[in-house]
Amino acid sequence: MKKLFLVAALSLGTMTAFAQEEETAVQEVATEVMEAQDAFAEIALEEVPEAITAALEVAHPGATISKAYVNEAAQYKLEVAKEDGETAELYADAEGNWIEM
Repeated sequence: MKKLFLVAALSLGTMTAFAQEEETAVQEVATEVMEAQDAFAEIALEEVPEAITAALEVAHPGATISKAYVNEAAQYKLEVAKEDGETAELYADAEGNWIEM
């Protein structure tokens, strides 16, 4: 009976250790994503590629870009003001393709 109780206790301890490792890995990935998003540098609105402004007009007619940022991967983060007064944060590549971040 002692062996059965010992095996059960060791099994539970092992499962807990694996769960902690997985949680740590998820936190590391989330941190990397946050760092990637924070690597954007503000640029002048005139520096936003024409492909992005054209894509914005198609996807969100009447919306205007308030601020624009770019990162090393040539991905653009746009702070956009819509006609109805709402604001949005959109991401696009240099060709005007929308990115989910």
